[in-house]
Amino acid sequence: MTWWLLAGLLALAALAPLGFALLRPASARGRREADLALYHRQLAELERERAAGRLDEAAHAAAVLEVQRRLLAAPGAAEETAAPAAKGASAAAAHRAPLLAALVMVPAVAVALYWINGTPGLPSATFAERQGAAAQEEQLLALLRQRLAAAPDPNGEAARQGWALLGNAERGRGRPDAAAEAYARALAIRFDAELAGQRAQALLEANRTDEAARFLAEALPKAPDHIGLRFLTGLAEARAGRPETARTLWRALVAEAPPDAPWRAMVERRMQDLP
Repeated sequence: MTWWLLAGLLALAALAPLGFALLRPASARGRREADLALYHRQLAELERERAAGRLDEAAHAAAVLEVQRRLLAAPGAAEETAAPAAKGASAAAAHRAPLLAALVMVPAVAVALYWINGTPGLPSATFAERQGAAAQEEQLLALLRQRLAAAPDPNGEAARQGWALLGNAERGRGRPDAAAEAYARALAIRFDAELAGQRAQALLEANRTDEAARFLAEALPKAPDHIGLRFLTGLAEARAGRPETARTLWRALVAEAPPDAPWRAMVERRMQDLP
């Protein structure tokens, strides 16, 4: 009974913010405001993780850079048109009704399913079990490498996607060097600006700053308007000890940005941090 009471309290604590958000009056928010709000929440969460000791400085810097890259890659704010207040209120109410119903039904169904199939007395995974899971993941990555090496069409789209997948997996496991090499194999098959940005970021995470700068110098002419590549080029220059070059690049990026670009403030702060 104590376990069920604790589980109920935890569920209530988890669902209370959502219930409050659904019940309070809705405020109009455009794409730019939503992107910025999400960006600030993610940065705050990363700061809490670092303060709690769950992220070291290198991992924190890499995660912040990834959040900023996603902000830069977000599509521009769509044009918004004004709507009558009554229409907006009725539309908001119509959207809230199913969410409120789900707010009640989801925990009820979860409790029912766990009542039938759950085992609250089951102990947590041991260190040996976690090691076994990690070893299994390594085996899967090794198998993926073998299949890519023996691919019947090494320059085909399937191989390109496989190398990109391997790069994501290596980067997720904290191996930016291996990720950068996998991304390079994918880019050799077909250039993609987003994938080039991920490779540049992996090189920066691996402290291969000069190599990242050279790679970006080759990649940027292929996608001269890509915001992420332009930002990362400035970042590589800043880390290479060339702040004036970085400032020039970022100034040009901000000058061409629309006033409501969600990433504009982030780039401006980066410029302010330059020596």
